[in-house]
Amino acid sequence: MIVLSVGMPRAGSGWHYNLIHDLMKTTGCADAQDIRKKYGLQKILTEVNCNIGVLSPRRLAMVTLPALMGNTFVIKAHAGPSSASRLLASLGILRITYIYRDPRDAMLSAYDYGQRALEKGRPNAFSHLSDFDKSVDFMMEYVHIWEKWMNEKNVLVARYEDLLMNYEVESAKLVNYLNLDPTKPEVRAVIDQYRPGANDGQQGLHFYKGKVGRYKESYTSEQKRILLTKLVEYLKRMGYETV
Repeated sequence: MIVLSVGMPRAGSGWHYNLIHDLMKTTGCADAQDIRKKYGLQKILTEVNCNIGVLSPRRLAMVTLPALMGNTFVIKAHAGPSSASRLLASLGILRITYIYRDPRDAMLSAYDYGQRALEKGRPNAFSHLSDFDKSVDFMMEYVHIWEKWMNEKNVLVARYEDLLMNYEVESAKLVNYLNLDPTKPEVRAVIDQYRPGANDGQQGLHFYKGKVGRYKESYTSEQKRILLTKLVEYLKRMGYETV
């Protein structure tokens, strides 16, 4: 089985992936980085978190091979669903989680992260977001991807804000979805390890500094108006304020 951790960019997706990855490790499943190396999937599963990129039939077929050979592992994506991902999910080969965030905060975080990387001379995937308009266009693509995931069946959906503020409840939903025993000490240890604020120095735990509603202080009144005009119907469905 493959556990696919999908997320809106800058929405705690790295946190969510690491939490899922380490929870699944308590079952003795394989590490995705080991699978990547063993099966020559370096061009398919990229970056530290083994990001598959688009969920194309070819890419999914290549990562399905080790799953069919008895391996269970966790991979990451930011892409929208596809006919191939639906097929594998219906067959029980793919188990999918999805996390999102108020797109206004996610957009601001993406811009800031990209610009900080530029200043350090190490541009990243967000460094092309050089102004407000480019950031809006970028974020709208992922809002449309959010909408597609909301129409999928058998996907565990989480909001960054809920995981941040109601961690015990949300992590319990995740443990149940993964069919894990919440009473096992090793499962509890992972839950505690990734609890917000538990360990500032732990890799993958930088997320908790992501302030909820930071866009209110950072964008101008006109920029907030533009965002609300574009996002108002989505924000209502996402459960975020529109005032």
